[in-house]
Amino acid sequence: MANPQRAGRLSQEIQRDVTDLLLKRVRDPRVQDVTITSVDVTGDLQGATIYYSILSDLASDAKKAQDGLEAATGLIRKELGSRLTVYKIPELKFVRDTSVQYGNHIEELIKKLHKEN
Repeated sequence: MANPQRAGRLSQEIQRDVTDLLLKRVRDPRVQDVTITSVDVTGDLQGATIYYSILSDLASDAKKAQDGLEAATGLIRKELGSRLTVYKIPELKFVRDTSVQYGNHIEELIKKLHKEN
């Protein structure tokens, strides 16, 4: 089990580097509007779950973004290998972060309550 501070530092580095790679190296148009929101690294530093959000609420856009990220996983992992100073590069898993949509839904409910009063 790795030091919790080391895992936190690694997750910050992965988030920064993946954001940079998506902007500069990945040329897939499906991932243009993807924003990396957070990264969770497993305790043994062997896996990383990368949470992302997109601006569109359409299911087709979400599917395209997921497919684009999965297609770019090999390139991203290869580039992380040259940027990170760890023995083994973690396996990457991309998961859509729905907290933005949930927050918007809560905000709409609050506005609706204020209008009723």
